[in-house]
Amino acid sequence: MRATNVQSAAMDIRTQFLDGMSRAAFCVNVVTTDGPAGRAGVTVSAMSSVSADGSTPTVLVCIHHQSKTAAAIVDNGVFCINILRDDQADIADHFGGRSKFGGDDKFAYGQWLPSESGAPRLAETVVAFDCRVISSERVGTHHIFVGAVGAVAVGSGRALIYADRVYGRAHPIPASQTS
Repeated sequence: MRATNVQSAAMDIRTQFLDGMSRAAFCVNVVTTDGPAGRAGVTVSAMSSVSADGSTPTVLVCIHHQSKTAAAIVDNGVFCINILRDDQADIADHFGGRSKFGGDDKFAYGQWLPSESGAPRLAETVVAFDCRVISSERVGTHHIFVGAVGAVAVGSGRALIYADRVYGRAHPIPASQTS
């Protein structure tokens, strides 16, 4: 009986966690890599700045351990975080495995350029951070990659946002409404 209660409580906290996290807004990113382990990419929302200080700025990204991209980043030692524009939900779906375009080569969709590290960079994006892996740790079901940013490609537009389990756009709040 006790195992059932523990299992039920674990499911409840997982459900509560997923519901709570679905209410948070995140930028939608395509994380890419290329090198000896091959070219790969995946859509993620778990990306954050770590620090602008030190010898180089750092960022982190979390990718499921079963993702081909996570394994390739481990072996290649580089990745590029491409923050998508609010008109690029189709690219997010394509790299997230929900594409109507199909095909084995994810990179056949969109215009891709090599970054300084060799990781693919989307030609038209809000911003792209080209990184060298400086730390990698598996926590639960995900790899946490911390990257030293070697180059930043600033584009244009507003970031694609994911919140309440749908894509959206950020809209500025007039200053008169924020005080």
